[in-house]
Amino acid sequence: MKKYDVVALGELLIDMTNNGKSEQGNSLYEANPGGAPCNVLAMLNKLGHKTGFIGKVGDDIFGHELKGVLEEIGIDTKGLVIDKDVRTTLAFVKTFEDGDRDFSFYRNPGADMMLKKSELDEGILKDTRIFHFGTLSMTHEGVREATIHAVETAKEAGALISFDPNLREPLWESLDAAKEQVLKGLGYCDYLKISDNEIQWLTGEDDYTAGVKWIGERYDIPLITVSLGKEGSRAYYRKDDEPDGFIMAEVSPFLQKDTIETTGAGDTFGGCILHFILEKGLDGLTESDLKEMLTFANGAASIITTRRGALRVMPELNEIKALISA
Repeated sequence: MKKYDVVALGELLIDMTNNGKSEQGNSLYEANPGGAPCNVLAMLNKLGHKTGFIGKVGDDIFGHELKGVLEEIGIDTKGLVIDKDVRTTLAFVKTFEDGDRDFSFYRNPGADMMLKKSELDEGILKDTRIFHFGTLSMTHEGVREATIHAVETAKEAGALISFDPNLREPLWESLDAAKEQVLKGLGYCDYLKISDNEIQWLTGEDDYTAGVKWIGERYDIPLITVSLGKEGSRAYYRKDDEPDGFIMAEVSPFLQKDTIETTGAGDTFGGCILHFILEKGLDGLTESDLKEMLTFANGAASIITTRRGALRVMPELNEIKALISA
């Protein structure tokens, strides 16, 4: 038995989200705790799983606040490093009328990109059923080394590997550099969560199924989900005796009239997929299983779009069940 169901490594930061105007007409920003890996863990905690986080924050107001938030929602912070020499990363989020977002990162350097291999707690990495990571911890050499070592340590100890490219173009020296690291991540993962625009960019294929086939010809990944925003989501499960090499399921979204923003929707979705994997495993999945998995994940992602931020306000199990059964 492993102590943790899921351990994630990556960025823990403050999302400064626009929240209207002051009486003087100035923009007001709300400091929401965030960072994709911890959003995923927060959703898993809501579903009753034991989680742990590995990353770095600054020894500053925001860093201590973030540590407190993780402890408040039940994410183990044993692997969180507090560094007095760097500042906690900030991401200013501009939300458009359709709920989509643009990001400005204050990260030159930010604490999350300064994690070192020597600071990793290998005991945590060897004691988890699933290890989850993205590419924001692969943008710079030192933290990239730490990330790859963490992935390899967890995999050698028998963990399934979950990977979300989570492309943020402004943080990369070039898109070619980003692609190199995404391809590296594909070589390790058992579950890939990728968005519609990311798979098109990565593979050069406009058709998502063609993009999945491109990946499948190069990497042996049992489960791939493609999030399609307002169009729902798809899941592709590797099955070599099928004509395309996989079975596919597609599920429509649960659109909300009171959507505020989409921050954390993909992470909420991804957390629910990991919940399904923890409950049912990756062996012998059927199209019916994939549809059940996507329906639950789509419902949870839909709920989070009605709330500001994500980490602290993940939906409860009964909320998700109520929505998808309505």
